[in-house]
Amino acid sequence: MSDERTPAEPEVMEPTFWRKNGWTARVIKNEDDDGWAVEIRKQGLAEPVLISPWVMGRDKKNPKPFDATAFATFVKTASEVLDRSARQRDQALTKKLSIAWEGRWYEVRLEIVADEYEPHALLSAIDDAGATVAKHRVPVNFKFNRDVANEWVRGGFYEP
Repeated sequence: MSDERTPAEPEVMEPTFWRKNGWTARVIKNEDDDGWAVEIRKQGLAEPVLISPWVMGRDKKNPKPFDATAFATFVKTASEVLDRSARQRDQALTKKLSIAWEGRWYEVRLEIVADEYEPHALLSAIDDAGATVAKHRVPVNFKFNRDVANEWVRGGFYEP
């Protein structure tokens, strides 16, 4: 991911290479056929965010040159790919259950913290007013299911 220490790269707007606002689009040879593709990269990321087919120019041999509209469309699509990927990653690291107890609803969450050195999870309960009523650090392999969540809520949110 890009950070504040990464110097801004100069803008470039050439027929087959554009760089602007931290994004780079480059026309490359399509390895799957005789045509062309566009590789979209975000500054600070090692891998391309998106590789998409690109159209031939009028000579049916060379790639069509970029324009502002094409670049903006590719950047928008690549941004959506990154957003979807981040949402999926977050959803994979968080499990949620709704538990009712004594006339109140609680959302019980297990959030995996993928720390390189100390991976762990956070077990928390949020009441129906949106307040966090308990939060405990637990092992990353903590067993989380409806029975465990029910027992935890009914037991007064003890530290597991």
